[in-house]
Amino acid sequence: MSRLVVVTGGTRGIGAAIAARFADAGDRVVAPGRKDCDVTDEAAVTAFFADVGPVDVLVNNAGVSTSAPLTRTSLADWRAQHEVNATGAFLCTRAVLPSMRERDSGRIVTVASTAGHAGYRYTAGYTASKHAAVGLTRAVAAEVAGTGVTSNAVCPAFVRTDMTRTSIERISDSTGRDAAQAEAALAAASPLGRLLEPEEVAFAVAFLAAPEAAAVNGQTIVLDGGGIQL
Repeated sequence: MSRLVVVTGGTRGIGAAIAARFADAGDRVVAPGRKDCDVTDEAAVTAFFADVGPVDVLVNNAGVSTSAPLTRTSLADWRAQHEVNATGAFLCTRAVLPSMRERDSGRIVTVASTAGHAGYRYTAGYTASKHAAVGLTRAVAAEVAGTGVTSNAVCPAFVRTDMTRTSIERISDSTGRDAAQAEAALAAASPLGRLLEPEEVAFAVAFLAAPEAAAVNGQTIVLDGGGIQL
């Protein structure tokens, strides 16, 4: 049976791959970008989900990142990352949860990061916000335990996206390495030894959202080739 799937930040990168996978499976997919729904705006989120109707699968994918040593991280950058990566997931989850509970059916999957489990240099705002997203995932899972609703997260290492391309450019600018060398440095951060493809993240999301995954709740699937083992 076709489900209504909402993928925030679904117009490019990981979000687009996730949206395509659900659409290919026959689901009805709504994949808003920032211009369609600002996940940091409570009123906008409330209005968007009221218009969309009862959601069967919510994928909290909208995310931002910046990179700087802690002493050069501005309060604005810190807040911006928390607003999108953590508060955005909170607002969207809060918007869909009542209907899911009423129907005793639903899947909430948050796209976090390996930074939701480990700390990395020069990513204080991003790492803290992704830890918050993982904490939200687990808190929601505790509330819905024993129902037909589940809350889980995927935690990928670096994925081949525009966001990662920006990170590669930052490394190139600050170290003088060419793009290939900068990408290799990022890839070496995990045993996988390469960047993940967006479709690999989409596969993990689809698994957690499957009807057959009803017993999986409050979990984080780490996609890094075995570096972080929980």
